[in-house]
Amino acid sequence: MSVNGEAVRVTTETDQTDEPGWEVDPDDDWALAVVATVGRQLRLRREAAGMRVGDFAVAVGYGDDLVYKIESGKRIPRPEYLDTADALFNAEGLISAMKEDVKKVRYPKKVRDLAQMEGRAVELQLYDPLNIHGLLQHPEYARTLLSMRRPAYSAGEVEQFIAARVARKAIFERDPAPELSFILEEWTLRRPLGGRAVLRAQLEHLLEARRLRNIELQVMPMERDEHAGVDGSIEVLKFDDGSAIGRSPAVANGRPVYDLKQLRILELRYGIIRSQALTPRESTAFIEQLLGEA
Repeated sequence: MSVNGEAVRVTTETDQTDEPGWEVDPDDDWALAVVATVGRQLRLRREAAGMRVGDFAVAVGYGDDLVYKIESGKRIPRPEYLDTADALFNAEGLISAMKEDVKKVRYPKKVRDLAQMEGRAVELQLYDPLNIHGLLQHPEYARTLLSMRRPAYSAGEVEQFIAARVARKAIFERDPAPELSFILEEWTLRRPLGGRAVLRAQLEHLLEARRLRNIELQVMPMERDEHAGVDGSIEVLKFDDGSAIGRSPAVANGRPVYDLKQLRILELRYGIIRSQALTPRESTAFIEQLLGEA
């Protein structure tokens, strides 16, 4: 089958309806509203074109049941589904334009909220003592970490979280770019989670990130006999209006804090950790050394 001369892949209903990761979170009101609106627009366009569900399903290469679920707001349509529908209905890009909103609602609400804050921040100070920070994770490293969680995530949840982490990296492409400071623990750079190939890819990924002028990476060596980060992770995000938000398990039980006194505590602790870590130049050389050993 073809649409405007281009081939359309026809798959079975089972191939698509059983694929995880495209369900709508029933507790996410905004996602429900977006997907319901998109589904309604697709149904109206199909009906206006005089197409039955079965005919449309064949044309887009999906099963009847999936079309019903998408049109009733119970399933998130894939980008290619919207593009094909746009071509079939001669919508001149109006249906394809919905891909951006649909893309956002595929990610969990808490990830969207975090990405929104990161997208507004002009400065970020980030320290994770357990793993390489999510913004710096290579996709295969992220997949390895998510696959090791217990109780285990479903395959769909793993793919959803990976897609969300990749999407958060849009922060690196912002103009003007924010200032990002990361402190990494040496042992997280040595631990071969997923195997040596994954570790090498992750170390190379860090060195690529280090080349960006707005990113500063520092490594905390295991040999240090003083470490101000024993109370856990630290996140401080600063905004252009002078406000800030911070979070650490040692302050307010890990809840986001806005209070100036608590933010000063987090910044003080972060500053001490930075002074105890290797300098950015030393850290780059250290990561290059580890890559050579991996």
